[in-house]
Amino acid sequence: MAPPREMDHVLRQLPLRIGTYVPDDLLEDWFAPDSGANPPAEETLEAARVYGRRFECEFKHYPTRREGVFWKWVPDI
Repeated sequence: MAPPREMDHVLRQLPLRIGTYVPDDLLEDWFAPDSGANPPAEETLEAARVYGRRFECEFKHYPTRREGVFWKWVPDI
């Protein structure tokens, strides 16, 4: 299962400095099914980083919150 098309649109239109949060279970479903979501496998996190770069987004995983965040990086802040 890949991210829904709506997610492509969200990341394309994402304003600078605004984040889109995705829970661990969806990260696993979208990027590396059956790889494990507690915690997500490195394979899942790397696939999410690659996906985010397609839309000029950064990605970071927050294990204590059990979610990942995509955002548009702002240079020189």
